Amino acid sequence: MKIVVVGGTGLIGSQVVTLVRGNGHEAVAASPSTGVNALTGEGLAQALKDADVVVDVSNSPSFDTGPALEFFTRSAQHLFAAEREAGVRHHVALSIVGVDQVPDYGYYRAKVAQEEAVRAGGVPYTIVRATQFFEFIGPVMDMSTEDGRVRLPSTRLRPMASADVAAAVAEAAQGEPVNGVREIAGPEVHGLDRLGEITLAVKPDGRTVVRDEAAGLFAGMPDVLTGDDTTHLAATRYEDWLREH
Repeated sequence: MKIVVVGGTGLIGSQVVTLVRGNGHEAVAASPSTGVNALTGEGLAQALKDADVVVDVSNSPSFDTGPALEFFTRSAQHLFAAEREAGVRHHVALSIVGVDQVPDYGYYRAKVAQEEAVRAGGVPYTIVRATQFFEFIGPVMDMSTEDGRVRLPSTRLRPMASADVAAAVAEAAQGEPVNGVREIAGPEVHGLDRLGEITLAVKPDGRTVVRDEAAGLFAGMPDVLTGDDTTHLAATRYEDWLREH
């Protein structure tokens, strides 16, 4: 198949491209750096010519509500117009576990709007919802550090390796559309503050973790970011991943 990966040069997209190419498919890494811009529509028609599958793992450059909503809805509008014209048979979108249960978080509302656009896009689809990536924990800690203390809430997460996310997205792209949602998560549930402690135990840098329920991006988040009994669990543990990276 010809599989076009929108956001194909990023953390997840580049791994998806490698995986599907390894299975004998033609993979096109579509991003502004390769001349394809879903937000403006530039280059989409040429990139999607003869495409069987489109994978959208692109991300808004801003977490603010307005810019994120603009990015996801306008990109979807351009993508689905081009996909219908090209006769694409399957659209795969990457989203977030619990995204529709956090109405006060503007970025999540923008992702919900993207999911709604996927369902209404007129192309058979699969939405893959993943939990937060292991790679995200370090930057969250950095943003919450002051005077050698990392202030983090006890918000429960079930994070996972980006490699496991990419594998699930690639698997969906090579399969049949489900016209619904698949959820994936890591194998362990931890409070965010505990994830900080694990990080500094493996890679000590002089900082200490302080539990602060009002601190950072995940402050006040409801307990919905872990999935449920139907969520597929990947194998990679956070502590093992840290030691390998």
